[in-house]
Amino acid sequence: MSRQREGIGLTVEPISAAEHLTFVRAQRSVSFLQTPAWSRVKTEWRSESLGWFDGRRLVGAGLVLHRPVPRLDRFTLAYLPEGPVIDWTGDIDGWLDPLTSYLKAHGAFAIRLGPPVCTDSWSAAQIKEGIADPGIQRLTELRSQWADPVGARVTSRLRAAGWLPQSPEDGFGVGHPQFKYEVPLAGRTEDDLLRGMNQQWRRNIKKAAKEGVEVTVGQDLKAFHDLYVHTADRDRFTPRPLRYFETMFAALSAEDPERIKLYLAHHQGDLVAATILVRVGAHAWYSYGASSTEKREVRGSNACQWAMIRDSLAAGCDVYDLRGITPTLDADDPHVGLIQFKVGTGGQAVRYVGEWDLPLRPMVYRAFALHMRRRGR
Repeated sequence: MSRQREGIGLTVEPISAAEHLTFVRAQRSVSFLQTPAWSRVKTEWRSESLGWFDGRRLVGAGLVLHRPVPRLDRFTLAYLPEGPVIDWTGDIDGWLDPLTSYLKAHGAFAIRLGPPVCTDSWSAAQIKEGIADPGIQRLTELRSQWADPVGARVTSRLRAAGWLPQSPEDGFGVGHPQFKYEVPLAGRTEDDLLRGMNQQWRRNIKKAAKEGVEVTVGQDLKAFHDLYVHTADRDRFTPRPLRYFETMFAALSAEDPERIKLYLAHHQGDLVAATILVRVGAHAWYSYGASSTEKREVRGSNACQWAMIRDSLAAGCDVYDLRGITPTLDADDPHVGLIQFKVGTGGQAVRYVGEWDLPLRPMVYRAFALHMRRRGR
C-alpha cells in the first residue's frame, strides 16, 4: 500500500463501489467487513465507500456504516469495522485527520474504527500451559511470543489523539472481538499443518475419514440454517434468520464467486456439521458453524474445519482465521472451551488493537451511549 509522501496531505472523499473493489483486489489482505459487498449485508445501516487520495491517486479505502441516533436522525455513528484499509505503519494522524474532518462535516457525532493491526500473539503451547496452571487466569498474564511495535504505536497515537478504547475486558462486546485465533498458512504444507495440531484434532480428522464422513461445498442454505438453529438451541445463543444468510451469500458471491462457501459434512446421508468460509485475497475466515447433537462421535465439525483449512492453503492464503476468543485461561470459566477447541488447530492467539471511538459531538455521543446502555446494547 502506498504511503503518504512527505509534506503532501491526503484528502478523503467518496468513491464508487467499483473503485473500492478495485482497491481491495490490489491488497494482500482486507477484512471482508471492509468490502463494498458488506454494505449490502448490513441493510439496517446507511453506508458509503470513502477513499484516501494522494493527489489523484487512490491510496486507501474504507467502508463506513452509518447508524443514526434515535430521534436525532441527522447525526450518525460512523463505523468502520476492522478498518479502514490504510497504511497503519507510519503517521496515522495524516490518515485519520482528513477522515475525521469529512465525517464530522457530514453529520457524524462519533467515529468508531477497528484497526487491522496486531499487538501481541501467543502460541498454542503457551496457552495449553496457561490453562493447566491454576495461577494463570488470563491470556495477557502470559508473556507474548511476539509483540508488534506497530500495534503499540497505533494504540499510543489513538489514545493521545482522544480516541476511547471500546474493547471489553472479557474479549467479547458489541463490536468485533479484539482477541482472535489464527492458523498461519504461508510456507506450510498439509503435513506441516497436521503435525502442528494436537493429538485429539489429528485423531478426530482420521476418525471422520474412517467413519465415511463426506464434506462437500454446496448451496443448501436451508439445511445449514436448520442445523444452525438446532445448534443455537443447544448452545444457548440467538440465531440469525435464514434471510440474513441468503443476503450474505448473494451479496458476497456477486462481488466475487470465490468469496463465500458453504461446507456440508454428511454421514450416511445425515447432515452432521456445516460451516461457512469467507475469503478475501490471502485471508480466510471460519465465519459460522453448526453441528448435530447426534452422531457427534463421527467428528463432522473437525472434518469441515480440515476441509476449509486445506482449501485455504490451496488458494494461497497466508492465514486461516477462526475469529473471536475470550482471553480467559481459567479452567472453570465456561468460555475456556472455545479457546481449547481452537488451540487444537496448533495456531496462535492474536490480540488486535481493538475498537476505538472518537466523539465528535460529545453531548450527542453521551446520549447515544446512554440509549445503548438502556437497551442492553
